[in-house]
Amino acid sequence: MTDQNDNMEDLQVTYPGAGTFLLGATKGRVEHLNKLVAAKQKTATCLPWSEFENDQDALPQAGRCDIIANWDGTPAMVVRTVSVDKVKFRHVTPQMAMAEGEDKDIEAWRKRTAKAFGTKGVLDRDTMLVFETFELVEDLGLR
Repeated sequence: MTDQNDNMEDLQVTYPGAGTFLLGATKGRVEHLNKLVAAKQKTATCLPWSEFENDQDALPQAGRCDIIANWDGTPAMVVRTVSVDKVKFRHVTPQMAMAEGEDKDIEAWRKRTAKAFGTKGVLDRDTMLVFETFELVEDLGLR
């Protein structure tokens, strides 16, 4: 456990203010999404605004580096936020949706996102999303 803590401290020195987050809610999902980021196929992610409403300090910030974690909490990659947009579900563009790297078109993205964040697979068209675009800075598995 000491090695992991030492690595985290080292990362905090190298990337001051970096937060750590998971890209998914299950081990399989995290592994899948981390592979897409490592391959530079996934350069964006989004969450409902409601996730941040009561903790706006948790919002991604353009220019800041953050750490994507593996399912076990160990650091996997460092990404730098390029842009953060607060956008209604219905205003997400095909380009934005494709940057998430998972879907063949915007309709597939809408269906997946509605299933993930909606109620019974339905998401209100006016639901506000926080859409983050990022770039891979360092794949920590290559250290």
